[in-house]
Amino acid sequence: MTECNGERVTSRGPGRREFTASFDGGQISSDAGGLLLHEVDRRLSLFDRFASCFHDYRDPSRIDHSVRDLVAQRVMAIALGYEDLNDHDELSRDPLLAALVGKAAYGAPKLTHPAL
Repeated sequence: MTECNGERVTSRGPGRREFTASFDGGQISSDAGGLLLHEVDRRLSLFDRFASCFHDYRDPSRIDHSVRDLVAQRVMAIALGYEDLNDHDELSRDPLLAALVGKAAYGAPKLTHPAL
């Protein structure tokens, strides 16, 4: 028989955010492996370095998402097994992925597949 405990595991997230893993339901994500990739990015500036490979020719006054944001979401999605761009509509509602790519603020523009 499985014994469940109420222990919570807490990890530091982007900025001042803190992530808590628990098993009581609520807003959940099945993609907690993204926390590891976020930590790699935090230590190595992986997404910034990758984004610097692209030239952004868009009009700055019309930009909702930086190249870094777009790269971060795409790399995170691929690493978590979401290869198809149509997956990004569903992923835009995932609270963990939104926080990992810096778009967790309520009302912040969501990164969806047309943006990519």
